[in-house]
Amino acid sequence: MHPHPATIHVARAQHHLRWDNSIPPIHHVASGAVIEFDLLDAANGQIGPDATVAAIETLDFGQVDQVNGPIFVTGAEPGDTLQIDLLDLQPADWGWTAIIPGFGLLADEFTTPALKIWRLSNGWADFAPGIRIPLAPFCGEIGLAPGAAGALSTIPPYRHGGNMDTKHLTSGATLYLPVEAPGALFSLGDGHAAQGDGEVCGTAIETPMRATVRLTVRKDLSINAPQFQTGGPLTPHTNTAPYYATDGIGPDLLEAARDAIRHMITHLQRAYGLSRADAYMLCSVAVDLKLAEVVDAPNWVVSAFLPLSIFGER
Repeated sequence: MHPHPATIHVARAQHHLRWDNSIPPIHHVASGAVIEFDLLDAANGQIGPDATVAAIETLDFGQVDQVNGPIFVTGAEPGDTLQIDLLDLQPADWGWTAIIPGFGLLADEFTTPALKIWRLSNGWADFAPGIRIPLAPFCGEIGLAPGAAGALSTIPPYRHGGNMDTKHLTSGATLYLPVEAPGALFSLGDGHAAQGDGEVCGTAIETPMRATVRLTVRKDLSINAPQFQTGGPLTPHTNTAPYYATDGIGPDLLEAARDAIRHMITHLQRAYGLSRADAYMLCSVAVDLKLAEVVDAPNWVVSAFLPLSIFGER
C-alpha cells in the first residue's frame, strides 16, 4: 500500500486577483495530492458579520472574487485534464447577500444597495420568519490558468473554469477542467453557503470557506470545457415539496430569464409580503432558472422554480 500524501494547506492571504499563467505557484504538488484551502469570502474581507449596507456603498469591486493559489500539479500539460475531487466544504457561521448597484441580472432595475447578513447554523440559514434556506456549500470560483499570455478578470467564467457559480459542485462532486498551462495552476475561492441556479442578484450566501480537494492529472481524458459529476441527486434538501414556477417567454434567452425573475419577484411580494429587494435576494439564493424549451422558434421559455420547501408554517 502507498501512504497518503500529506495534506497541503493554503492560507487566506495566499490569493490573487486574476487568471494569469505568469503568477508564481505557491505550491508544487504531485498528482493525487490533497489540498486544504482556508478562504475568505468573495469580498476579500471587506464585509464582516457585523457589517451594514455602508459596506456595499464603499465596496472596492477591484478586490472582489479573489482566488487562492495557484497550485502547480506536476505532470499536468496542455491537452490533459485536471480532475478535481471536492472532498469537504465547510462554511463559516455567517454569510452575506447583497444587491450591488451595476451588478446582477436586473441591475438596471435595482440601483439602491442592500445587504443581508445571515447566521448559519445546523445546516440552515434563516431569511425571514417562516423562510429557511438549507445550506449546500460550494465554491463559485474554481479554475486553472489560461494558456495564452496575459491577465484575465476573475469575474467571468471561461473554458478553463473561473467564476462558474455552479451550485451542484458540492462535497462529493468531481469537476474536470481542461489544462492549458504547464502545471495546470489550480486556484479556488468564492465560498457560497447556498445559491439558486442563476445567482440572479449577483451574490449568493457569500461566506468564508474551508475547502478540501484532491487534484489528479488525467492524461486519458481530453475535454474542451468544464464537465462534472455531482455527488448525488440534485438539491436533495429542497427537492422535498412542490415548486411554484414563473415563466419568461420570448426570442431572447437572457431577456426571457429576466422576465421569469421579474414575475417571480412579483409573486414573492404578493404571496409572502416581501419587499422587492428582499424578493430579488431570495431569488438569488433559492430560485432555480431552467430552460423549458429552446426549439419552438421564434420564442423560447425560461422558467424560475421556487422550492416551496423553504417556507414553514405561516
